[in-house]
Amino acid sequence: MKSGLTIVEMAQQIERQSKLKQDYLLDTRRLQVEPFGSQLYLHTFDDHDDPLVEPLEINQIAHRQIGTHLKIPAAYYDRMLSDYPELLAENVNSWFQREPTQRMVRTLDGTVRAFLSNRYRRIDNLDIAEIVLPVIQQMEDAYFESCQITDSRMYIKVVNTRLEAEVVPGDIVQSGIIISNSEVGLGSVSIQPLVYRLVCSNGMVVNDAQTRRNHVGRVNEASENYQLYSEKTLEADDKAFAMKIQDTVRAVVDEVRFTRVVNMMREAKDAPMNTAAVPGIVKLVSKDFHITDDESSGVLQRLIEGNDLTLYGLSNAVTRHSQDVKDYDRATALEGIGYNILSMPARQWSRINQMAA
Repeated sequence: MKSGLTIVEMAQQIERQSKLKQDYLLDTRRLQVEPFGSQLYLHTFDDHDDPLVEPLEINQIAHRQIGTHLKIPAAYYDRMLSDYPELLAENVNSWFQREPTQRMVRTLDGTVRAFLSNRYRRIDNLDIAEIVLPVIQQMEDAYFESCQITDSRMYIKVVNTRLEAEVVPGDIVQSGIIISNSEVGLGSVSIQPLVYRLVCSNGMVVNDAQTRRNHVGRVNEASENYQLYSEKTLEADDKAFAMKIQDTVRAVVDEVRFTRVVNMMREAKDAPMNTAAVPGIVKLVSKDFHITDDESSGVLQRLIEGNDLTLYGLSNAVTRHSQDVKDYDRATALEGIGYNILSMPARQWSRINQMAA
């Protein structure tokens, strides 16, 4: 499992960000982008054309959301941004005026970090942390293995030593949980089981068992000065969901589910690969499960080092390689891909072995 922040460091970062975040609900006719050097800045105005705040930088996530909202193809948007920002500004400003809508502009420390619908339901990292951390801290056998806050998501990864098993003698795995949330519209609140392999600190996210809550709600309305003020932890209509999150966190370390995954691992250990075509198998699996060429090379290297030429060995090679990936979001995605490979149907594994021959 990729290293990240300690729980204390993450709590400090959540607290720091909570003081720097501001959200605004604005008509796009009150918005204007302007190039300056290699950057594009967003200007915001009130109904009297007076600036609301200082010009805001725009991060990559918000750029992609602006382009998507205005139906500007991503490749063309990116080309204008890098090669001809004046043209991009003209395009964006024209469409802001021609097709006005209300948008939620989420900012952090002077940067636009998200450009979202006015129906976006704000469930922030602080909200989730306040709900789940007390529950986790009550678990006697649980500890925080890795936490992180990226531009797109917050992650809390917890291992519970109460449930452990041997896949084969000496190969011990333990049960755990991953909690994630996106404040910028790139995913719902998600609670998923994970399995932690002690021998190489691999984490495997169990993708087919999760609780989600989408960030969609009623239409937001602007308050005075167009600023959306922070809501209390969660409003009354979300209290039931908060309770569900707590119950799910308590129940996700479930012996029946954990035993099912361990049995899948044991079965995968008995599913050999065609040893005469190992590179071809890795290449085909990478294509099927959207692993990049660079990542595929790393997976092959880890597979050879692990000296376990089975389906189980391949899935572990993917989760082990995830620790080498710089981007924490992608590393976590690879932990889920490792499980998807482990749980692929037997006929798919057979087909891959035959095609690689």
